[in-house]
Amino acid sequence: MLSATDIRKGYATREGRIDVLRGVSLEVQPGEAVALTGESGSGKSTLMHCLGCLDSLDAGDVTLAGTRLDGLGEAERAEIRRDRIGVVFQSLNLIPSLDVRQNLAFQARLSGRLDIAWIEELTARLGLEEYLDRYPEELSGGQQQRVAIGRAVANRPELLLADEPTGNLDEETAERVLDLMLDLARETGAAFLMVTHSERHAARMDRQLHLERGRIA
Repeated sequence: MLSATDIRKGYATREGRIDVLRGVSLEVQPGEAVALTGESGSGKSTLMHCLGCLDSLDAGDVTLAGTRLDGLGEAERAEIRRDRIGVVFQSLNLIPSLDVRQNLAFQARLSGRLDIAWIEELTARLGLEEYLDRYPEELSGGQQQRVAIGRAVANRPELLLADEPTGNLDEETAERVLDLMLDLARETGAAFLMVTHSERHAARMDRQLHLERGRIA
């Protein structure tokens, strides 16, 4: 489902160029759940941005279900993100002018895959029923994180990327949310790649990859 070969990405700074990804290759099969671990600064978030069509590559190639993603223009990357990829950001990126119900449905509506029954199921499984009419600023950090996760899976993406998706959740809710994402991957055949610092959550995934100094160790 997802294949990346020799991904390289760096940034120019006042002190000179910093090479963040130095030749990363990986594969995630349909329905497979993979944990991505590594120290802070190892390049995990940069890798997620490259795989999720949020950033361009300096070199290398990425293929999602037979479609080459590297080399696409911004409009083409935006279309792939909208229709085929679900991303849970560390910063969450909820839309402040939309209530919970509207945030949950936002990406699915844009992609033309809005399924009200599925949204209702997600709402129940994430424990968000009593918050549907609230706006992001009226929610706790953990509640906002559950909305972000629901939005990411609402259109049943082919690729689900999650950057520390359980970081602001209590243990019980974190387990329930991880169950949901694992179930989605297995039921729909989505490739699921999750950045996590939790050894317990990493152990629940099918496989683990460790990123160290911009390379898979």
